[in-house]
Amino acid sequence: MLSFLLQLVQLLLVLLLAPLLTGFVRTLKARLVGRRGPSPAQPYRDLWRLLRKEAVVAENASWVFRSAPSLVFALSWLAAALVPTFALDLPLLRAADLIALVAILGSARFLQALAGMDVGTSFGGIGSSREMMIASLAEPAILLVIFTISLFIHSTMLPHIAGFVLAGEVGIRVSLGLALIALIMVAIAETGRIPVDNPATHLELTMVHEAMVLEYSGRHLALIEAGQMVRLLFFVSLIAAIFAPWGIAEASTAEGVGLVGIGLALYLGKVFAGGLLLALFETGIAKMRVFRVSEFLAGALLLSLLATIFLYVSQSL
Repeated sequence: MLSFLLQLVQLLLVLLLAPLLTGFVRTLKARLVGRRGPSPAQPYRDLWRLLRKEAVVAENASWVFRSAPSLVFALSWLAAALVPTFALDLPLLRAADLIALVAILGSARFLQALAGMDVGTSFGGIGSSREMMIASLAEPAILLVIFTISLFIHSTMLPHIAGFVLAGEVGIRVSLGLALIALIMVAIAETGRIPVDNPATHLELTMVHEAMVLEYSGRHLALIEAGQMVRLLFFVSLIAAIFAPWGIAEASTAEGVGLVGIGLALYLGKVFAGGLLLALFETGIAKMRVFRVSEFLAGALLLSLLATIFLYVSQSL
């Protein structure tokens, strides 16, 4: 019963924390460039304002356009809920396989790209084609990262990976360091952050994610934006669960129940530390041209491939 209660807490936590992380990053970026910036709670107000507005739908829009926001948000929320945050033995974590998570995110991306082309606008087609170009390089890179981790830990289940790292059996590994850098690069591309995309821009010639959602409004746009916020939290949580799982407790034990609060506090610290690093990185780098994104992701693919080769060679010696 306790594990189901903690699972409900995690579901609500990732849902409520995602807008705060986005607002935290926006506020930090504004302060770093000398502006006051919005409040960290501004995304909550924006989502509430959009939810109260009526959704305007094009006449030639099909059921794909209408149902895509809800499905994309649900899939993003499910993926974020499958990542261990402050406890390991939760009911949903039994299905927390890394390959399944990639499939869930790929399904959400496919639905969003399909909805972007559904109305038939030129900007929607441009955004969808760019999104698929990014996905064609990002997905192989993240699969190679998963292969590297599974080759070392002999499992693709996130609770097993986190438990293995917590047991102190990893040490310093060059291959895992390369996999970490590759995963961070893929996360930047998947979440549409600088230098791949600028979530604050509306310049038609450069935007990727915004081009696909230009036709959305009201509650549909709120679900799309909330899904994007949850996706950012998902990648921050995923990196923390694989490479820095310290503080995650086993709630099924008597000692673990007392450590849940500590694990929750450490998880919040890791999330906001990730937001701080993201704000510093985006402030110190400019957005690259769209035609350079393939080179950026090719670098991530190369790093993940080198990580796999280094680990395979080191284990063969």
